[in-house]
This record gives sequence, structure tokens and C-alpha cells, in this order.
Amino acid sequence: MKKLVLLALLCAVNSINSQTMTSLAISESEEYKDEVKAKDILSIHTTQSGLTGVVREAKRDLLFDVFDANLKKTFNKVVEIDKNERFIGELFFGDEIKFFTVYAPQKTERIIYCHIFNLTNKSLEKVKLFEASVEKKQALFSGGNKRQTSFAISPNGDYFALTTDNIKKHSNSYTVRVFEASTLNERYQKTSQEYEEQYYEHNDLSIDNEANVYALGKLFLEGRSQKKKGEANYEFMLYKISEGTVEDLKIGMEEEHIQSLNISIIENELHLLGFYSEERAGRIKGGCNFTIDKAQFRITSKKFEQLPIEVFEDLYGENRAERKKDKELKSFYVDYVLMDDQKNTYLLAEEFYITTQYVSTGMNGGYVQTIYHYDDILVFKFNSQGELAWGRSIFKRATSPSYNAFVKNNQLHVILNSGKNLREKNDGRTKVSQGFLESSALYDIVYANDGEVSYDKIQDNSGNTDYVPFFGTYENGTFIMSSAGGGRKNQFMILK
Repeated sequence: MKKLVLLALLCAVNSINSQTMTSLAISESEEYKDEVKAKDILSIHTTQSGLTGVVREAKRDLLFDVFDANLKKTFNKVVEIDKNERFIGELFFGDEIKFFTVYAPQKTERIIYCHIFNLTNKSLEKVKLFEASVEKKQALFSGGNKRQTSFAISPNGDYFALTTDNIKKHSNSYTVRVFEASTLNERYQKTSQEYEEQYYEHNDLSIDNEANVYALGKLFLEGRSQKKKGEANYEFMLYKISEGTVEDLKIGMEEEHIQSLNISIIENELHLLGFYSEERAGRIKGGCNFTIDKAQFRITSKKFEQLPIEVFEDLYGENRAERKKDKELKSFYVDYVLMDDQKNTYLLAEEFYITTQYVSTGMNGGYVQTIYHYDDILVFKFNSQGELAWGRSIFKRATSPSYNAFVKNNQLHVILNSGKNLREKNDGRTKVSQGFLESSALYDIVYANDGEVSYDKIQDNSGNTDYVPFFGTYENGTFIMSSAGGGRKNQFMILK
């Protein structure tokens, strides 16, 4: 035991002893109790008047809660759901969370419901949107991630769109449905991206105030391989879908390889943002941006910019960065696409991969343990012209989804838990991880307008409530996150 304590003390020698406290105002709500033990937060949003709505998942129930401006619970409803009903997405505008589930009464039958959760009226209504048929064991929604690529709401909140996957044995296509948000009446539906011999992979979805839908995806030329004879075996397709027409725009690959693209709308332009590789899809040489004129629906520029040296210095240190800068990164997946008041766009991606290890249990043999790695974070800033302003990275190690991000006063904040004292290594890197026998702390990593970074502590977690930034929301200049207990007692932290 003495050796372990000594090891922990030695590891702490290079820690950053004097750390800046966050400039954000910190407060905590009073504890509240649940009648039903809940698991993950599925949706959390705050209205302009300061009401916060939270939707959580229990074993066989959904929990709908409303909290006042002081985060005191004022409403709670527990809704039992069928074992064959599951959460598929959520949208928020004004005072309402629209919470979507899909119910599978039969192997080929699917019913999509919209739960309308009004935070001001403290009302909850479940409405059947539509029914659909699928082939056996096929999914109705695919390609979902943190950004909910199958759902989108217009900036004015008048319309929302969703896309369903119509993969069949000999063909695949997507159906886009547009609804009026206030009545849930279907405005129109269109089937597009329909191919019998080619495979189409959905990437992102957006809808404007005129109910035009923009659907983006990757069309494979032959089979499903990302690469054929050294070249990209796909082209990206952007669809503009309206009530009367469907237009398509081909975004062909030249020497670049791209895993996926994300839509960012800046005034009269669409920006398709992502990472490119010179070797193969899934690796990263730099950032790319395709600019589309919305009115003429044509490509006006293509930009490819190599990873800045600062990315490699953050990951490998100043001495190794020069040797590593010509290498490509891999296993990064986009989590957030954010915009500031000056129309700059921030793209954040986290390294994710899975490993296994054998765990011996002695005389009884052992078992294989699966380990999920949520490691380094890439941070890119594109200016309003689509040019890469700067790129940085966070040298991080974690085994669960660990961070959240938002832009406040044109500064990017990355909120996460790490070791009590961040370690500044001899090569200049700051490692964001929790050491052996080390207590944890909550941090605010702040990027200034020019990309300069500061590591600001919010709290030491020892003796305080642990919070999970991943289950948080940023609205009206305020970030709210819930405690990590997972039991019947819970609490919120508020950052302003």
C-alpha cells in the first residue's frame, strides 16, 4: 500500500499546482428526489423564461420533469412505455420539447409517436405521427448520432423534418416527411435518394424557414467499399427537397477521401464541413469545407486545409510534433457543430475506438472485457468565409462519453471531468485524464477568439456532487448539467 501511495505522489510532481478558476458564474440547485430510479437523460432544454424540461429513461418508463428558474422541481410525470418502444430523437423550440419514439408491434410494423412536452403549461400529449412497414429486422432510422441526423427543425420553429430509411433487399432509399410544428399536420413527403444498384449512406439533415429540406449523404459507386483501386468509391450527394421538386447536387471526390460531412447554414450559403484524408476515409489530414449557394444550388468553393501544427503539439508535444505533422489521425467522430455571433463555425470530434482484454478470475478461468475509449478531441474553427481559422486538440483519456461544448461571448467552452490536477508533461502537453488513486475535478477548457487555450477549474469533485457534462444543455447563455448519481437523489449545476 505504501508503494501505491508513493507512486501517486510521484505522478503528481508535474501537475499544474496553481490553476485558474473558471470565469463562469457557478451555482447549484437543491437536491430533488425521484419516485422511480432513472437512467440516462434523453433530453434537457431551457425556455426563454427559465423553465427547464428534462426527459429521462427508467427501466420501463419515461420521466418528464419541469424545473423553475431556480431549478426546483414543479412538475413530474412518469409514463410507462412498451418494451418494444424506444427513443429515436428530440427537437426543441419555444416552450416545447418534441420527443420521438418508435413502436414495433410486429416484426415489419413501425409506429412513430411524437410526445409533445409543453414546459409552460406542464402538459404532455402523445400523438401518432405515421405508420411504416419495414422488411424483417431492418431499421427505420439509421445513421443517428449525438446530433440526431434524422431530425431537423426550421430556425423559426414552424416546420420540422424527419427522414426514414427504406432499405430493402434489392434497393435503398429515404423518405423525407415535413410537418407543421404547431399542428403536427404533414406538409408533404418525398421519397428520394432511391437506388437499386448503389448503396446510399445518410449523413445530415437540415430544413429552412420555407420548408425546404437539405439532405446530405454518401453514394457508393460500386458495392460498399470506401476505396477502389486507390480512389474514393463514392461521391457525396446533396438534395434540396421541397413540396414540388427534388434537386440533387453531386459533390465528387478528386484525390481526397472523406468519411462524412455536416451541414452548417450561414445566411444564403450551405457549408458542408468535415475532415479529409489523402489515404482513406476515416483518417484525417485536415479540414474541408464545400460552400453551396442556396439560391442557385451550386458549389461556389472547395477548401482543403491541412491540420495546423498546433494540433500535433497538443497531442504529441513540441519535439515530436514536427515528425508527426505529415501523419494522418484516425478514429475521430464529429460530436458538435457550433456557431458564434460572428458566423464562425466550430467543429469538435472525439477519438473513439474499442479494445478487449482478458480478465482472469483465478481457478474459474476468466472472461473477455470490452473497453470503450473516448480519447483525444479535435477542435477546428472555420471563419464565416469557410476558411480554417485555427485548429487545436485536447490530449485526453476516458472510458465513457465525457464532455460537452458551447460557445459563449464568442469563446468556445469545453466542459469535462479529469484528474484533480491536470498534468503538464515535460514536452509541453497538458494531459486531461485521471491518474491512479487520484480524485477528479470538473474543468472548463476555454478557447479564445485566436485559439489560445486556458484550463480553468470549476470544482474539485471530492466532497462535492459529481456532475456529467455530457448530459447537459446550453441555452439563453446558461449551461445546465445533471449529477452523476443515477439514483433517486439528483442535483443540477448551473454555469452562466
